[in-house]
Amino acid sequence: QVQLVESGGGLVQTGGSLRLSCVASGRTFSRSCMGWFRQAPGKEREFVAAISWDSGSTYYTESVRGRFTISRDNAKNTVYLPMNSLKPEDTAVYYCAAQEVGYGLALTPSEYNYWGQGTQVTVSS
Repeated sequence: QVQLVESGGGLVQTGGSLRLSCVASGRTFSRSCMGWFRQAPGKEREFVAAISWDSGSTYYTESVRGRFTISRDNAKNTVYLPMNSLKPEDTAVYYCAAQEVGYGLALTPSEYNYWGQGTQVTVSS
């Protein structure tokens, strides 16, 4: 059974930092694009960041560029999202996602095959 399990969420003040992790089990994703999405109450799930299978390419939504950094460790089947300078508008449930197989970057939810259960990030003002 394939599972993606996120951790690292929590409550932080504006300007603070958190580091999200997503550990995959049940199969390797070393040939897959992996990404992070988030969903705030009453809003659609939105793309945050993606990283290619070999870490050669990354892409971020404009609002997090320069503050968030996606990385991965294929030996550990894990993807990370350190988040700095957090803002109240970053408050959301953050989801990890993985493609079945993909050598490019996937930016939309429909391009991903596997999802984690989500971890809550709350930034207080």
